[in-house]
Amino acid sequence: MFKATSWQIRDRQFHWGDRTYIMGILNITPDSFSDGGQFNSRDAALAQVAKIYPYIDILDIGGESTKPNAQSVSAEAECDRIVPVIEAIRSEYPSLPISVDTTKASVAKAAIAAGADMLNDVSAGRFDPEMLPLAGKLKVPIFLMHMLGTPSTMQVNPQYQNVISEVKQFLSDAISIAKACGVPTHLVGIDPGIGFGKTLEHNLEILKNLQEFNTINAPLLMGVSRKSFIGKICDRSEPSDRLFGTIAACCACIAGGADIVRVHDPINIFDACKVSDAIHR
Repeated sequence: MFKATSWQIRDRQFHWGDRTYIMGILNITPDSFSDGGQFNSRDAALAQVAKIYPYIDILDIGGESTKPNAQSVSAEAECDRIVPVIEAIRSEYPSLPISVDTTKASVAKAAIAAGADMLNDVSAGRFDPEMLPLAGKLKVPIFLMHMLGTPSTMQVNPQYQNVISEVKQFLSDAISIAKACGVPTHLVGIDPGIGFGKTLEHNLEILKNLQEFNTINAPLLMGVSRKSFIGKICDRSEPSDRLFGTIAACCACIAGGADIVRVHDPINIFDACKVSDAIHR
């Protein structure tokens, strides 16, 4: 399905529905669920970007873990982690679109000033009332994700009457709220939030019915990489052992109409996206 709009980020154009775009993950954290501590220095981060640069369309940088039971960090600590890295990456890769994964408006503002181009808020603006007005003021793209509760509570017995209709309604409402805060509707992307307040069955239900979310005229971002539902299905307790399950899940996302897949292993997933695109697009 071709979405009504496209995004121009630096010298790159994102034509939604044309192909699948790859968002590479760079966690500048000591405690992320699968790669905590691997890239939380400037040099380690730059070395990782050098490896994955040819395979990604967007780099998503985060300074706070949002895994289940994760504890929040201060805005100051988050900025200390990510701002020097964003500045260094922007200097080395002037045309690379950079997204900042944060729920704090002050962190988002600092990241944009340091060279980031877009925002990725797993709370859809719920955790900081200044986030959506900031996106509206700056006129930058923002991804809004569905989460049940908070990272510390989201996996405590999540329940829905109908997970598809409830998540769809949440995302539609989030777009309306963003618009009321001055965010241009065409600059809002959506993410159903696989693993964020959902059981294995909820996650599978969303993946089976992903086309339902294409009725919302917004680019669809899917984050399935190394998630625990893959570990449960494949009996892989270590997130780093979930590559093949992640590839299968990404292919399912593409079949369902995802515009962007957010992944830890873009080098390995690049070819899978190309083949899936050739089949489904």
